[in-house]
Amino acid sequence: MTPDTNERRWEDTAALAMAAFLLFAGVSHFTNPDFFDAIVPPWLPPSERFWTWISGLAEIVISVTLLRRSTRRAGALAAVWLFLAVYPANLYMTWDWRDRAWTEQLVSWGRLPFQFVFIWVAMRIARRESSRTAPSVPGDVSL
Repeated sequence: MTPDTNERRWEDTAALAMAAFLLFAGVSHFTNPDFFDAIVPPWLPPSERFWTWISGLAEIVISVTLLRRSTRRAGALAAVWLFLAVYPANLYMTWDWRDRAWTEQLVSWGRLPFQFVFIWVAMRIARRESSRTAPSVPGDVSL
């Protein structure tokens, strides 16, 4: 196996894992919106539910773009922007949960650095896709 094949395998695995995570999270915004409403900073107009639905929809769309090699780079870059955009919700959650049980506080604090891991992985996927030398095949949906 060549280093390029190893890189492709890593990128495919990372993209699939990120797509699965984002799809699950995105669907969760619609099946359990109250949880997500509660972590949206209340000063954001027009409402918490609006931001819950918009971010859920964005996660679902981005997950689909990560599955196709032809749209993977755009999806990975969109994921970076999404992770940056929702970071204030993670900060707000940590502040809002300051009086909860230490286990819940640990979860809220753990989300903060973990978001940067997601950003790093998405950036790596995007960089890998931009450095590919082989032309993409129209209609290529393979991983």
